[in-house]
Amino acid sequence: MLLGIDLGTGSVKALLLAIDGTVIAEASHAYTVRSPQPGWAEIHPAEWWEAVAIVVRTVMQGQGDHVQAIGLSGQMHGVVLADAKGEPLRPAILWADTRSSQVLERYRTLAPNLLQLLANPITTGMAGATLLWLQLHEPAVYTTARWALQPKDWLRFRLTGTVATEPSDASGTLLYDLLADEWAIEVLDALHLRADWLPTLVPSTSIAGALTVAAAKNLGLPPGLPVITGAADTAAAMLGSGLLSPGTMQLTVGSGAQIVTPRSQPIADPHRRTHLYHAALPNQWYTLAAMQNAGLALDWVRNLFGFSWQQVYADAFSVAPGCEGLTFLPYLTGERTPHLDPIARGAWVGLGLHHGRSHLMRSALEGVAFSLKQGLAAIAATGVNATTLQLAGGGTLEPAWRQLLADVLQLPLYSVTVAAASARGAALLAGIGSGVYADANDVPPVAIAAHPTSPRSLDVRLSDAWERYQSLYPHLHCWREHLR
Repeated sequence: MLLGIDLGTGSVKALLLAIDGTVIAEASHAYTVRSPQPGWAEIHPAEWWEAVAIVVRTVMQGQGDHVQAIGLSGQMHGVVLADAKGEPLRPAILWADTRSSQVLERYRTLAPNLLQLLANPITTGMAGATLLWLQLHEPAVYTTARWALQPKDWLRFRLTGTVATEPSDASGTLLYDLLADEWAIEVLDALHLRADWLPTLVPSTSIAGALTVAAAKNLGLPPGLPVITGAADTAAAMLGSGLLSPGTMQLTVGSGAQIVTPRSQPIADPHRRTHLYHAALPNQWYTLAAMQNAGLALDWVRNLFGFSWQQVYADAFSVAPGCEGLTFLPYLTGERTPHLDPIARGAWVGLGLHHGRSHLMRSALEGVAFSLKQGLAAIAATGVNATTLQLAGGGTLEPAWRQLLADVLQLPLYSVTVAAASARGAALLAGIGSGVYADANDVPPVAIAAHPTSPRSLDVRLSDAWERYQSLYPHLHCWREHLR
């Protein structure tokens, strides 16, 4: 058996996979991202470690002796500053954090040839930008730290006592030369950032270390198990859901939402609205449209009204498309694709006395769907057009929500029957790295739904709502600028 652990933004998932691809058990455990100041997103890594122990013990149920290897995936872009023993020196700063907006100008003033090495838009939440903020505002911690780690790399440090990272996570730091497949030392030097605390780069499928006695005791596993390096969550999800061929495309909805398409060549977006990252396998890349506020925004609205998820769907879909003129912008934590605006903010626009909480809830679902439509358009502008879309992630299980997505995107949506795609991808990487599978072509295939959720004829009310949505950000952006 193979164990995959996915360290997500709002929860950690563990998945126990048989060699033939059968899921034996899976579990998740939630934790809370804190915002001690507006725009901040933090969590103490100790909470991750406690949650990992809970989910691993839940899925194992005394079967630890049958596990052959452990693979990891995790949320991208975050920063864990740790000492030489791996002890965090402060809470982890996560991808949704926008505090680094004030230091992005240092990136923008880099020479064009240095910016070209990064092949990605300059945005908050990336490790490089966060480290610039820490250098300026927390110099004591910045100087003291031995390691600056990505979330899953910190977890692997706790599991094995060894430090490493790999290209799929490194390519999302704004500190990595995508074409040369190495840390962009020239960029680090130009920004006056330390290079000594960045881990060695190794392949995603390499054995990074063995499970220590202390970690094994905490997880209820035998010591000495090989721990495979792993990959960033999106890269792992692509492997886990079988998205390997250029020309295919997948939408994953979780706290944020990502639309990804594999690439056989590293072709950067000339408009810098989408991202280009390394895949989990060598000589493969992917284009990513990243929308920060999907499940994150929906959960905020749900909690605001005290809804259960069952009530969300029952109430929201009792309202007609277009919400009788009400429109929601979901930019609660800023936005990446297509606006690259860390201080964008959300709004309900068009409120009237005839609107109730059901209207507000449906408008939130429509707003998130419209943001995904903009992401799809940004990918199309890089030369990849979708005729169908694979649909993955735990945030798309409700049939009425899937139908709304199909109607807004006007594409057939083929559900991937893997709810925990990143955790499955992590388990498959464990299999490849430990020699259970020869390579990615040898892993068990994923079942794709034979019958898609097909789009209905575009409702004029939904079309009007889309037009309203597109017009709002430019107007509110200008209004916000006047308030500065």
